[in-house]
Amino acid sequence: MRIAFISDIHGNYIAYQAVLADINSQNIDQVICLGDVATLGPQPKEVLNALKESKCVLIRGNHDEALLDPEQAEKFEIAEHLVPDLFWCREQLTEEDLKFIGSFRSTYEITLPNGVSTLCFHGSPLSVTHLIQSTTPTELLDKYFEGQKATVFIGGHSHIQMYRRHGDVLVLNSGSVGNAFMYAYAPGSIPSLLPWAEYTIISQNGNSLDVDLRRIYFDTEDLQKKVRESGLPGTDWWLRQYPKKEHNK
Repeated sequence: MRIAFISDIHGNYIAYQAVLADINSQNIDQVICLGDVATLGPQPKEVLNALKESKCVLIRGNHDEALLDPEQAEKFEIAEHLVPDLFWCREQLTEEDLKFIGSFRSTYEITLPNGVSTLCFHGSPLSVTHLIQSTTPTELLDKYFEGQKATVFIGGHSHIQMYRRHGDVLVLNSGSVGNAFMYAYAPGSIPSLLPWAEYTIISQNGNSLDVDLRRIYFDTEDLQKKVRESGLPGTDWWLRQYPKKEHNK
């Protein structure tokens, strides 16, 4: 059995298309999306239409929550300078689109044929805004996972892929499809984005459990063109995230 985990697409349909093409070549049995699908990027409608056509399990992230209730953006830890983009995104969508986002789950648990249970979420099993990183204290992880019986935990939210063992469980982050961070985000700063999309495959082969953290290059110049043409309030912020390096040309 092979499961693909995608997260944090953030309206970047160009990156999402690149990831889907790779997923389609990987003999995947199930795709699970860990949230934050439409906001921030220039093509929220295209991303949502593609997700509607898929058989993907969909989990709600903090940006998805904020999109449904933009007046509560601060509660879902949406930075003040990104709130105009949140409202812009909402204006591009229909009531049907918002209802679709409202149907996303809070968590999802799947058990592989060999009995390995995997719990999927956005931030943590307790909150869409919890941030699990390689440096998160063990006592916090104990709190987040208390009472859970899963042996594999996988989330998104941090935009940084992660493979971490915590006691006898495995803690993973699938990375970000639309905004793969070069470094952990520091509040108030402008992230530096990598020129690829990230996602993760978990596969079972007999008694073996394999984790494949994948990076898929996509056309960042085309993305920046779409951003310029979109009318996004945060266009300048978006463009400043991509360093002007040779591999972006």
